[in-house]
Amino acid sequence: MMKQLLFIFLLFNTYFSLGQKKENWDNEKIQRVIEYAKEIGTYALVIQTDGQIIVSEGNIDKVSRVHSIRKAIIGALVFQNLDTINLNATLKDMEIQDFPISLTELQRQTKVLHLLKSTSGINHPTGSQIGKMQEDRDLLLGNEPNIPGTKWAYNNWDYNVLTTILEEQTGKSTLDLFEKGIAVPLEINDFEVIYRSDTTLSKHAKAGFRLSTRDMAKFGQLFLNKGKWKEKQLIPIEWIEKITTDFTVTTNQSNERYGHGYLWWIHDKSYAEGLLPEGSFVATGAWGQRILVIPEWNTVIAHKVMTDIPSKQRKRVTRKEFEQLIILISKSKT
Repeated sequence: MMKQLLFIFLLFNTYFSLGQKKENWDNEKIQRVIEYAKEIGTYALVIQTDGQIIVSEGNIDKVSRVHSIRKAIIGALVFQNLDTINLNATLKDMEIQDFPISLTELQRQTKVLHLLKSTSGINHPTGSQIGKMQEDRDLLLGNEPNIPGTKWAYNNWDYNVLTTILEEQTGKSTLDLFEKGIAVPLEINDFEVIYRSDTTLSKHAKAGFRLSTRDMAKFGQLFLNKGKWKEKQLIPIEWIEKITTDFTVTTNQSNERYGHGYLWWIHDKSYAEGLLPEGSFVATGAWGQRILVIPEWNTVIAHKVMTDIPSKQRKRVTRKEFEQLIILISKSKT
């Protein structure tokens, strides 16, 4: 009898707790969000408010590639290690070169800060800089060396060199830095760091990550908390705040990518019919990977498309489709 009463008590409390968490959301409209996510091919979705998951869809614990969301993670690791990484140090100071094409003396004046802001201006070949991404970079940077800090471009060369600097300056691998700096405190138990390198283009390798959608939401929550996790400041608050106050207005991008601040994107005011609050920011990855941080709502949205399958079997969620998903989520708030 006591066990039955305890079960009923726990069941009631679970229901009540979920009701409390969803009190600012319209359940019928949230159901439409889930239906639309299924329609567009979302693999997994998490909507997390006040640190609690209020909506989830799909397998949110399946680990897979997060693609270019890696850049926001690398930035976080840099900011965690400012005791050994000087943001004003130049590539020359750190004895950074490239191969097979050497950096010029002008290019070697690039600072770590320029890499974080995507303003190195360095137009060297690099892995994963293909298609329209390459065309946009060529259009913005041209073929001649640029003065560091004067031209913005979405540039995988910058992000790969940041990884080199991170590892050389700390003497630790990206795997070790991520595990101790982020995975352990956030209780991320299942993840992978993967490297890809094409030395015919550049000596600097790309470091990528495989995470679950649940853990993507945790990473977003860390930024929503302004770098704080369980009373411990894991990332200096000033660098979190700079994402939306010290960003560069971009060129040749979408309304989701109006600005670029320390490896996160800032939306144009027209994005999602203007329903997304100012001060929001997003990390994006190929095929539709997203971590959206919305401080005004105290909410994080993590969105996953499965790409650990043959490319012919993948379903891309386009920027327009994700924008429509955000419109539906915005209209679900009460």
